[in-house]
Amino acid sequence: MAEPDFTAFFHATPAALALLSPDLVYTTVNQTFERLTDRSRQEIVGRHLLEIFPGSPSTDQGEALQLSMQRVLAESAIDIMPLQRYDLEIPGRPGQVQERYWNITNAPLLDERGNTCGVVNLPQEVTAFVRQMKTRGVTVTAENALAPMAAIEAQLFAQAAQLQEINQRLRHGEAKQRQVAQELRAAIQHQQQAVADTSHDLRGPITGLQTLLQVALADPAADARQILLAALDDAKHLGAIVGDLLELARLEAGAPADTEPVDLAHLVRRELLHRQATITTITTATSLDAGVLVQGSAVRLGRLVGNLLANGERHAHSRLEVTVGAQGDQAIVEVIDDGPGIPRADREMVFRRFFRRSDARRSDPGGTGLGLPIARQIAQTHGGTLHATDPVGSRPGARLLLRLPLLRT
Repeated sequence: MAEPDFTAFFHATPAALALLSPDLVYTTVNQTFERLTDRSRQEIVGRHLLEIFPGSPSTDQGEALQLSMQRVLAESAIDIMPLQRYDLEIPGRPGQVQERYWNITNAPLLDERGNTCGVVNLPQEVTAFVRQMKTRGVTVTAENALAPMAAIEAQLFAQAAQLQEINQRLRHGEAKQRQVAQELRAAIQHQQQAVADTSHDLRGPITGLQTLLQVALADPAADARQILLAALDDAKHLGAIVGDLLELARLEAGAPADTEPVDLAHLVRRELLHRQATITTITTATSLDAGVLVQGSAVRLGRLVGNLLANGERHAHSRLEVTVGAQGDQAIVEVIDDGPGIPRADREMVFRRFFRRSDARRSDPGGTGLGLPIARQIAQTHGGTLHATDPVGSRPGARLLLRLPLLRT
């Protein structure tokens, strides 16, 4: 078990605490002491008690506090001062003091051998309580302390105020815990939905494989080559789903990837070249500005662009437009097809795992429904965004807009 950090504990303690050397010079104070006295640690540390808190010039307040601390040093025993008035100078107003009342406890600070090496000062302000007492007709003067019963009430009052502050912090902590619990529940629901979606999408090719094998076993006259080709298609589909799921898992887990300056125009040209062999019926128009650089993984960004192109090709009737440019501090990639477009209601749904509109299922039955979710996840891991937006002008079709932080050279 790790040793507790007592310095952090001292500074985080909700009670005001100060440590003084045997010659009554402040060695340190905690944050609560700073707030209570309206003075910073830098103003206090290294200076004598009476230099910082001399009290009212017309009373012996400073002398009484000093005598209490000297008793602690001489007797190595705790000294509890009676509730009393101890005025503090108003910050920024030299010579002007504010009437304030305190319960003050002074205790010995012991070294490793048990010898007193300083004083622990624990002040509790009860000014508000004293004002309440005055409204009830109790006389409080600068010279005398309150009656014993009133002193006990004041101490309880101070401790109640401290408990109230602690309760507020506890409520804040409970609210934070509730928020974390809600986020955890949402994450669990997300994982459960992902498992359900994955099971649903894997069931199709697995069922297809089982059916093909059953047909091959039940019908010796079946065309073995045709069955094997169909089984191969199902196996490829399964492999694509599993590969995409693994990639999503790596991205969501924040798996690191090597990064480098990536020229988006060059990246798009390379991805288009790879796809030329399979796309013969669609014309692709490009407008690729040179020198649009981003910092990222060339492999993952290549997959992102490839997924956008594949989606556009799947839905386009005859034409695909690809644009690379810069706007302000962002790099922009647009992929626009002349297909039926994406209804507004579905523009966020298309980035959900396994979501596939009916036209996508008809045009590409072997699709996994993971291309756009992976593309968005890659964009987000690179500090960017990916959205489906309105088509340009009145033209039909879908427009996918990628924004990435521009690399300034």
